[in-house]
Amino acid sequence: MSMWSAVRLWFDPDEVRSVGTTPDYRFSLANERTFLAWLRTALALIGGGLAVAQFLPEHRLRIVIAVALLALGALVAIRAVDHWARSEKAMRTGAALPPSRFPAALALVITAGAVALLIATLA
Repeated sequence: MSMWSAVRLWFDPDEVRSVGTTPDYRFSLANERTFLAWLRTALALIGGGLAVAQFLPEHRLRIVIAVALLALGALVAIRAVDHWARSEKAMRTGAALPPSRFPAALALVITAGAVALLIATLA
């Protein structure tokens, strides 16, 4: 699938519905709930980035942490819509759901950030 066709799936629900057959609505709704959970995670990361930028004392580390959280929030939001569209298409065509290493990678990045903040706090 080309990048352009993947992006079209994000913004055109008719594009997603044009393939395969309609799955049980419960699966589509579960897919949508998962998408919304990822968006809540993205909003929390963005909110955390804004809080760091506003409330931590002036320090170069403050900018690094704030930018990292904001960028990670944006990445999670983009990944959420991509995963929603690919999962919906897979359900409609009877294909296996798309595998994803993103949750594990996100958990590792957040863990590394937490450890870095712990070290910075104790130092």
